[in-house]
Amino acid sequence: MKFCKTYQQYMQGQGHKLPAVGFKNLKKIMKRCRRSTNPLNQPTCPNQCPVCDGTFFPSLLNEMSDIVGCFNQRAQELMEQHLASGFRKYFLMLKAKLKGDHPGLIEEGRDLVVYALINAIAIRKILKKYDKIHYSKQGQLFKSKVQTMHKEILQSPWLIELIAFHINLRETKANSRVPPALFQGCYLTFRDGKPSLTCQLFDSIKIDIDLTCSVCLDTVFDPVSLTCGHIFCYTCACSVASVTIVDGLKAANPKEKCPLCRMGRVYEDAVHLEELNILLGRSCGEYWEERLQMERLERVKQVKEHWETQCRAFMGI
Repeated sequence: MKFCKTYQQYMQGQGHKLPAVGFKNLKKIMKRCRRSTNPLNQPTCPNQCPVCDGTFFPSLLNEMSDIVGCFNQRAQELMEQHLASGFRKYFLMLKAKLKGDHPGLIEEGRDLVVYALINAIAIRKILKKYDKIHYSKQGQLFKSKVQTMHKEILQSPWLIELIAFHINLRETKANSRVPPALFQGCYLTFRDGKPSLTCQLFDSIKIDIDLTCSVCLDTVFDPVSLTCGHIFCYTCACSVASVTIVDGLKAANPKEKCPLCRMGRVYEDAVHLEELNILLGRSCGEYWEERLQMERLERVKQVKEHWETQCRAFMGI
């Protein structure tokens, strides 16, 4: 079965309307472009094409924005429901938003992961078709451009959280359901002692997320994902952003860049990966205890320095 048909069946099978890639509409746009040829019977693209550049890419960008926005919102709500405690948990229960059963939580989290991956495949395939028709690399260039705009769904920090969430809950006795056939599952793997998250959908896409902090070169501790998708220890992220732990990443100067991709404005909306923190804490127990002691000392030191600075400022010293 062709992917386009599989994708359409998957989207139609969702119980509620979700943003999707408009395969039919995008193919119609490219079909009009294919008919638009010069006297030598050569396509008028790739350099410039009012048909594609004016309709294809804007349409696809809007669809990608809707998909990422929907995914991030639903994933964030699910994580809030799962991690809620105290008054917040009671408040959500009153509003009938909290799903307390593990099977329901696992199923919803797994469905969101599948939704993200299958849309990533759909976007990749439509861009490959664009390049094939136009004999160009404009589709791949567009994909790179979208990544800088944070519209690439595989960059979403909530995808990392959902994968960790799925692994954390799937072993519970309450989970007796069989995963969908198209979903091969998520795993925490170790290579030479270094952990990574692996997730696969069909045979088409496999993501492998390295969980080594590129600043301290150790397994990420108290991990945080920047909006560009790169993961660091929270203290390491604060260090490269030139802010203290007390001030937090939101206090970072917008000009501060990710140390890996050099992209700016990536700290203000950084996401704490709490589920990933739980997963790594369980899987790397000895390292975690050792790192926890080191982090406590560093945080106490920074808090002390912060208050001393505040006191001197208050006293006018």
